[in-house]
Amino acid sequence: MTKKEIVRFISDDLNLSQQDVKKVVQKTFDAVTDALAKEGRIELRNFGVFEVKERKSRKARNPRTGAEVQVPSKRVVTFKPGKEMEQLVGGSSASAANPGQPPQG
Repeated sequence: MTKKEIVRFISDDLNLSQQDVKKVVQKTFDAVTDALAKEGRIELRNFGVFEVKERKSRKARNPRTGAEVQVPSKRVVTFKPGKEMEQLVGGSSASAANPGQPPQG
C-alpha cells in the first residue's frame, strides 16, 4: 500500500478532502521520523514500537569478485509490532500453538 492509497482510503472513509488528509498523513510521518532522529524510539500503543539500533561493522564478500569488503556500522530503524497487530496479521503464538482456536488474551 502506498501513501497515496492510504490518503484515499482515509479520505473516503471519513468523507474528507484528499488534500487535507494528505497533510495530516505527511505530518504524522514527519513526526515519527523526527522522534526517531531525536529520541531513537517511538512507541504507539496497540500498533508497535519503532526503534533506532546500531548495526555493527562487519566483513562481507563481494558476490561478483569474492573479495572481502568491510561494511561500516550504521544506524537502522527496526519495528516490533504490538500484540493487537500481531494477532490481526496472524503472527500470534497462541493461534500457531492451537490451530483453529481464537487467540487468547
